[in-house]
Amino acid sequence: MVLKAFFPTCCASVDSGLLVGRWVPEQSAAVVLAVVHFPFIPIQVKELLAQVQQASQLGMAVLGTWCHCQQELEESLGHFLEGLGTIFSHDPWLQLCREKGTRCWSCKAIYHQVSSSPDTPSEDQVMLIFYDQRKVLLSWLHPPMTVPNCQAGDVTASARGLAAIFDTVSRSKMLFHSDRFDESPVRLSHWQSEGVEASILVELAKWASGPVCLLVASMLSIISAAVSALCVLPRLWNLWPLSFIRSKLSACEQLRHRLEQLSLVFSTQKAQSPTQLMRKANMLVSVLVDVALGLLLLSWLYSNDRIGQLANALIPGADRVAEELQHLLQWLMGAPAGLKMNRALDQVLGRFFLYHIHLWISYIHLMSPFIEHILWHVGLSACLGLTIALSILSDIIALLTFHIYCFYVYGARLYCLKIYGLSSLWRLFRGKKWNVLRQRVDSCSYDLDQLFIGTLLFTILIFLLPTTALYYLVFTLLRLLVVTVQGLIHLLMDFINSLPLYSLGLRLCRPYRLAAGVKFRVLEQEAGRPLRLLMQINPLPYSLVLCTYRLPSYGCHPKHSWSSLCCKLFLGELIYPWRQRGDKQD
Repeated sequence: MVLKAFFPTCCASVDSGLLVGRWVPEQSAAVVLAVVHFPFIPIQVKELLAQVQQASQLGMAVLGTWCHCQQELEESLGHFLEGLGTIFSHDPWLQLCREKGTRCWSCKAIYHQVSSSPDTPSEDQVMLIFYDQRKVLLSWLHPPMTVPNCQAGDVTASARGLAAIFDTVSRSKMLFHSDRFDESPVRLSHWQSEGVEASILVELAKWASGPVCLLVASMLSIISAAVSALCVLPRLWNLWPLSFIRSKLSACEQLRHRLEQLSLVFSTQKAQSPTQLMRKANMLVSVLVDVALGLLLLSWLYSNDRIGQLANALIPGADRVAEELQHLLQWLMGAPAGLKMNRALDQVLGRFFLYHIHLWISYIHLMSPFIEHILWHVGLSACLGLTIALSILSDIIALLTFHIYCFYVYGARLYCLKIYGLSSLWRLFRGKKWNVLRQRVDSCSYDLDQLFIGTLLFTILIFLLPTTALYYLVFTLLRLLVVTVQGLIHLLMDFINSLPLYSLGLRLCRPYRLAAGVKFRVLEQEAGRPLRLLMQINPLPYSLVLCTYRLPSYGCHPKHSWSSLCCKLFLGELIYPWRQRGDKQD
């Protein structure tokens, strides 16, 4: 039988002593965590292991002996090391030796309580696996991904074995900290035996994180209480007009999303799992990067009088858009592309839309003296984050193009009315009708007067349809152009909100922290020598880092599929291609 011994690379050059670790029987593996050096008293070693086991709830034991120089080993020391197996009595008892000045190792496992069966061997060979104790301790092993051409049971078994190894090292922090003070009676060698790896800034940040989180959480609760106190009745926000306006303004939704993230980040409740801790870190870094980008935008806007330049360019831009729309409507009121239009309906629709453009331009010119002041105060919102500024920009675009939305709604309603009228009259010619109660098409018999009136209405609608369809097509294209611009802004906001920057930075700077598995490299494979392997951590791929740690975002995403979108466009139904994640489907 071949046993697996996981040996830390930091202990490969230390002096002789005892191997302290944990035995994993289901994997037939021994995880060596530290080496106890001479001189020591066995009762003190047992007391230390009992204290560590009580603190970490991890079964610690002396697994065997470690000898660094076998050739110069004194006979008394050899007998002493062999006698330690009877004192600590662990089966199997490992004996690891390394010859001085060479790369040769001797590894074997001895059973003190030999079975009565003659076929049961009293000594087993050991496969030595080296591992970096620091990387294994700091890494987090993720669940295994589905691998093709591999049995599910094998993948589960290997994953459980790796999880047991990683869990053993991660829960043995008390053992690594036990000899930090000078009064410790037992001297150990492990990855922190030469000094605790830490920074004074990190330690100060850890001590200050508790009061800072408590202070920020109190401030957030005060802000929430003040916002609630500003309203006469807190339930006013749930009334129809206010709730409708709040749901349509991207700035309100983004502010609510950021407040929820800050409340979660600065909550005094301790994270229950590494996933929650990583989520908090990603949220904090996302907010900090968002605010930093917002401050950069703020410094750019308020330098060289760019706010005034934007305000001065807004009115001419609105006039230019209105002029182009007027030219477009005049082109539609003539003979667009040589098409023969219904002149009466064409003139009515054209003058109706021209009047709306006139009203809109009059409103813009009325607001022109206040535009620079409005933009100056709106620009200050960038200090809250780039996403807040982008959401306000999306709302401004929606307000400035409100007349295009009105044109689209008028054209879509008129076109939809004619389409449904033509479909009803077409069923009349076939002797069918729509049953409202049963929601289906049933047969029906019509008299001559009904058929005559239906034919007359069908003829009128079919001849008016091209004029209405052309206006509907033009204004739908304009509306889709505006929606595309807003959609790109919302996609950028969603990208900033959901990007796990901390996890990506951790994957870039310290890839071993996010482990997807391990790989083994053969160090020595010779006849008569134990097999020696080096366990290396496979980092989690960037794509899986994005999928695993992607932050939830309120951002918008397409509501309809391409087929349903084309169907709604053809039937003239109002479309809202972007919706909030919390909204319900139609």
